[in-house]
Amino acid sequence: MNASKVIRDVKKNANGWFWISLMGAAVILLPIFSILASLFKPTNENWAHIQEFLLKDYALQTVWLLLGTGIATLIVGTGLAWLVSAYDFIGKRFFRFAFILPLAIPPYIAAYTYSTMFDYTGVVQKTLRDWFGYTLPPDLIDIRSLPGAILIFTLFLFPYVYMITRSFLERQSGAYIENARLLGRSPAAIFFRVVLPMARPAIIGGVSLVLFEAVSDYGVTSYFGVHTITTAIFQTWFGLYDADSAVRLAAFLMAGIVGAFLIERLLRARRRYSASTSKSRPLVQKRLRGLGHAAALLICGLVVAVSFLIPVLQLIAWAWLTYQDVLTAQFIELTFNTLRVALLATAIILVISTTAANVNRVQRNRFTMILTKLLTAGYSIPGAILAIGVLTLFLWLDQQVIAQFGTGQLVLSMTLIMLIVAYVVRFMATGFQAIEAGFEKIGHHYMEASRMLGHGLTKTFFKVDLPLIKGALLTGTVLTFVEIVKELPLALLLRPFNFETLATKTYQYANDEMIQEAAVPALFIIAVSLLAVAVIHRVGERTER
Repeated sequence: MNASKVIRDVKKNANGWFWISLMGAAVILLPIFSILASLFKPTNENWAHIQEFLLKDYALQTVWLLLGTGIATLIVGTGLAWLVSAYDFIGKRFFRFAFILPLAIPPYIAAYTYSTMFDYTGVVQKTLRDWFGYTLPPDLIDIRSLPGAILIFTLFLFPYVYMITRSFLERQSGAYIENARLLGRSPAAIFFRVVLPMARPAIIGGVSLVLFEAVSDYGVTSYFGVHTITTAIFQTWFGLYDADSAVRLAAFLMAGIVGAFLIERLLRARRRYSASTSKSRPLVQKRLRGLGHAAALLICGLVVAVSFLIPVLQLIAWAWLTYQDVLTAQFIELTFNTLRVALLATAIILVISTTAANVNRVQRNRFTMILTKLLTAGYSIPGAILAIGVLTLFLWLDQQVIAQFGTGQLVLSMTLIMLIVAYVVRFMATGFQAIEAGFEKIGHHYMEASRMLGHGLTKTFFKVDLPLIKGALLTGTVLTFVEIVKELPLALLLRPFNFETLATKTYQYANDEMIQEAAVPALFIIAVSLLAVAVIHRVGERTER
């Protein structure tokens, strides 16, 4: 498609819905371009020091963290997905849902909890000393380390791999696996020779989400002393007060993410994954007995315990000790702050997402498809990088305001507007994908009938489409709202002075070694996140039916 044809399509289909979508895409792209533009700016002395002495270590630590987390979550998530998809055992229905629950606990909260539990004065070592008279060697359990960070990310992010892989295996035709069983292949051979190659796209999708979360993290890595590029961005910004070098670090990390995507696409460019028949038959589950049944129960129970039950029970115990000191007027204020910015950002995201998804559905040309892809680009960018890009953009806007009106002070930077814009850029994909799925489900027939009766696009949407996609809107609202409530890097970097959220207050308590006080806001975040987990499970069950 040449440029002139694209321009003709734009002029032909331009309306209010289209321009709202276009402005939304511009908001998403401007922070990204501001980061990339930093690569062409002159460097300073701090950057020379970082490049010579620190950058290599930061990059290696980041690579090792992502490699370890990716491999571990692949093993755990894929293994559990195969277990609940291919086998039947007592409690499988419960575990099938319970494996999603770790998503309700942000990794930084889990890191604070487990680190304190395994400290010398924590419940684990104290129990060993008081009940069994055994003192652990000081360096035997060092959870504040790179392996400890990998463990935390694995325990609380594996559900991404589990959900996507399980959904693929349960929907994929069971003929391949049943044929392998009839040919006498062992369960191990079936898993490695049939299941893994067949489920590769789903597994890669799940692992990619895990790696996005891990590379975006600041709470776990900073608390455990793991020097990644994300922590380097924070240290350069707050330690050296050098925004230019922080932006350059962000640009290098973003270039690395884009490069990894391109390499993965090239590796599977000529591979296609599709069924050889349109008749799909679900996998016949095999009943486990004896030692196999006991092993399945033990593995599932252990995973649910360490990834959800133990940290939640520990947080409840700490909250019981400190809630009277924490639940003050200040706590009510920060809860209100959290809800206010989350609701505002969610509302903006839903308006732009609904508009763009409807434009893409109605017009369905190359330009609108590219436009919708651009709208979801922010989710693939770590929060720390995005924060740098948004701040750079707003500082530039303030410079233009000062030059134009001579105000002499910052008007937009470090305000709630900047924080909300960052949330919108970061989580637009969450709302858009839910709403796009809702539009795809209802199809075009009702819309076309309304248009044939003489109703315009806007009236058709409010009278016909909106009642039909209210379930998708609810899903998008809940998932987006929860993601914003849990977000830490954006809130830490871009919040206004003396403005706190539940996430930042939890981080501050933990950073000040007030772990027990951190339990109350942490439980609030987990409670809100459990709502999203319930919605995910409910939507999944409705889709299957």
